[in-house]
Amino acid sequence: AKIIEIAKRLSLQATRGGAGGERLCEKHQEALKLFCEEDQTPICLVCRESQAHRVHAVVPIEEAAEEHKEKFQTHVQILKDRREKLLGLKTAEEGKSL
Repeated sequence: AKIIEIAKRLSLQATRGGAGGERLCEKHQEALKLFCEEDQTPICLVCRESQAHRVHAVVPIEEAAEEHKEKFQTHVQILKDRREKLLGLKTAEEGKSL
């Protein structure tokens, strides 16, 4: 039963995916080509003209994805540096305790 449920969800996602793997707006069934900076959500061209997003800053979704990817990479590097520092401190403390 669980496998059937998962298969149904996957087929539903594939149907929503549209041609070329593009995700579709649930409200308008249009491709999500824009990213609303204020709401931090992908939107379609119809949503862009709606009252909800008309005055919001909007960028192409590819541009937003690249920008977020760069931010994530920066954060990952910071976390890697912190991890290395903590591992060094741990090693030093283990040496002291021995």
